[in-house]
Amino acid sequence: LPIISAMGIETAIIPTAVLSTHTMFSEFTCKDLTDQITPITEHWKRAEIDFDAIYTGYLGSFEQIDLMIKMFSDFKKESNITFVDPAMADNGKLYPAFDEAFAKKMASLCAVADIIVPNITEACFMTDTEYKSEYDEEYVKALLKKLSCLGAKICILTGVSFKEGMTGVMGYDSEKDEYFYYSHVRHSRSYHGTGDIFSSTCLGGIMNGLDWKKAAVLAADYTSECIRLTIEDPKGRDYGVNFEQAIPMLIKRLGK
Repeated sequence: LPIISAMGIETAIIPTAVLSTHTMFSEFTCKDLTDQITPITEHWKRAEIDFDAIYTGYLGSFEQIDLMIKMFSDFKKESNITFVDPAMADNGKLYPAFDEAFAKKMASLCAVADIIVPNITEACFMTDTEYKSEYDEEYVKALLKKLSCLGAKICILTGVSFKEGMTGVMGYDSEKDEYFYYSHVRHSRSYHGTGDIFSSTCLGGIMNGLDWKKAAVLAADYTSECIRLTIEDPKGRDYGVNFEQAIPMLIKRLGK
């Protein structure tokens, strides 16, 4: 959210839960706020608030997914976009507390989105595709086609690598039957939260008038810079990445 704000975009927030840390920490605390989602959205409707984009990230239950599907239906217009980051898995495994039934439920939310940005693991779970840690371009293109069959117009896969030491994103525009790939150097370490950073930056770029391809490039470069700064920070810890330090770079790039 600070990234989106820094890009000049006003946000209205639905807090689905409050956590003490991200879920990869042990013994984290969580206050579920599912019961607040409907009162918030109903108040927005009474106040006649509308949106240029609706963006979802981590959702913690089947009920929350159903509520987001309803929100998309209530607030969707011809002029706005729905953007889903189906955050639920990585490295071939689902996050703790999620199962394959949850992945199928998440696919139903992706079905009503304009743009989705899963990683390869998430895409595999949603499309019943065998996960592979080593793959070729045809495998990724086929996975993107399967994602598009869920219903999204633009599908962007993160963490795509066709060459050792490199990583990037590959996207597919189902209306134009057009693929796009961009890569950069892979860093020696990985951190939690980088998917959120990519998605927020990508949406922020689109809201600033970039097409989805340029927005994806900006998001990939910014995420990479956040990781680089964290690695170089002598006080860097595994709580997440130093995204705040890279915001000046993001604003400069956006200005171009």
